[in-house]
Amino acid sequence: MQTLDLVDAHSGVEFGNGVHLEARFDGTHSRVALVLPGAERARENTAFVEALAKEFSVVTPTHPGFGRSPRPDWCTSVDDLAYIYLDWLDRSGLTDVTLVGLQFGGWVAMEMAVRSCARISRLVLVDTLGVKLGGPLDREVVDVFATPHAELDRRLYADASLGMGDLASARVEDVLEMARNEEALAMYGWEPYMHNPRLIHWMWRIAVPTLVIWGGRDGIVTPEYGRGLARRIPGARFEQIDQAGHRAQVECPEEVAKLICDLAL
Repeated sequence: MQTLDLVDAHSGVEFGNGVHLEARFDGTHSRVALVLPGAERARENTAFVEALAKEFSVVTPTHPGFGRSPRPDWCTSVDDLAYIYLDWLDRSGLTDVTLVGLQFGGWVAMEMAVRSCARISRLVLVDTLGVKLGGPLDREVVDVFATPHAELDRRLYADASLGMGDLASARVEDVLEMARNEEALAMYGWEPYMHNPRLIHWMWRIAVPTLVIWGGRDGIVTPEYGRGLARRIPGARFEQIDQAGHRAQVECPEEVAKLICDLAL
C-alpha cells in the first residue's frame, strides 16, 4: 500500500533541487493522483479536488511562480516544471500514480509523460494545450493576455459569473493571485505561444491509458483541438462535457472526478 507523508494539509513542500512549493494534500487512499493546475485561482479547484479525494490521495502543488510558490531564477520553462515533478515522483517512491493535468498543467503533464511513465499509470488531460496541431498561421489558443477580462470570463466558463467579474470590486487577494498567475503563465508560455513545437513529435511515447476531457463550450481551445490531441496519443479516449467551458473541473467537478475515478478502476 502506498502512503504519503502529509495528508489533509496545506504546507510548503520540498520538490527537489531547492524548489519549495505550496501544495495541498487531500485523502487517505492507497491510490494517488498528482493534480497539476492551470492558471486558475487555487480555491477554484477545491470542489474538484475534494471530489477526487473520495477515491484518491490527491497531491496538488502550485507551480513555481504561481500563487504563493516561489520560483527559482533557473526555473523558466515547461521543461523545468516537468523535471521538477518527475524528480519528486522518483524521490517519493510512489508508483501507479494517476497524473491529472488541468489546462496549462496538462502541457506540463504531457512533457512528463513523453519523458518517463515509470511511476505514472494513467494520464488525464482536461482542456489542455501545449501542442501545435495546425499550421504556423493557425490560431489554436486564444490570446489570453490580449483579451479583456470580461470577455475572458465568457471564454473560460460556460457560466461567466464564475469568473473574476469587475476587478475593482474583487477581493484583493484574488486579484493579486490572478496577476501573479498570469505573469508566470506568460513567462512559461509566451514564446512560442502556449506550445512546444517539438512535443507533437514525441507524443507516441505516452504509453499509459490516457483520458482527454473537454468542455463543450471551451472558448479558449476548442473541443476539436481536444479530439486532435487525443488522436495523437496512442489509445487515448476523448470525453466531452457539454455544459462546461475551458475549466471543466471548476464548473463540473463531480463529473470530471467521476471520469477519472472510472479510468482508474
